[in-house]
Amino acid sequence: MVEESAKATILVVDDEADVLRLVESILSEAGYNVVAARSAEIAIKAFEKMEQPPDLLLTDVVMPGMSGPMLVDQILTKQPDLKVLFMSGYDDRQVVQRYVVERGFRLLPKPFSIKSLRLAIQAEFEAVAAAAAEPLG
Repeated sequence: MVEESAKATILVVDDEADVLRLVESILSEAGYNVVAARSAEIAIKAFEKMEQPPDLLLTDVVMPGMSGPMLVDQILTKQPDLKVLFMSGYDDRQVVQRYVVERGFRLLPKPFSIKSLRLAIQAEFEAVAAAAAEPLG
């Protein structure tokens, strides 16, 4: 696991309580600080109360009320450099096209294994580290 995990905070959002608890447990065991929310609305309140901004937002795509993509749009207005990883059990090509392909976000399909979740999170942090290491100009 990337050393960054000991310091990184991940805001996890999923309306399914079992999925949320499982993801929170897996990521906590991997050394991440996890803030879990059962809805986009709760996630926004949690985000606003956080002393330090999260390093990554891991959110379900389809949720009652505000969707994951709508949540991302709102949070990015406050933290434009936030890394985002979507997860979804739905094969929604419009969402994938708009949020993954066009905007450069990744999608972790549900169901996923512990290993694939950890690798997807690690890939987000490594992509940022690689971009920061590239020489300018």
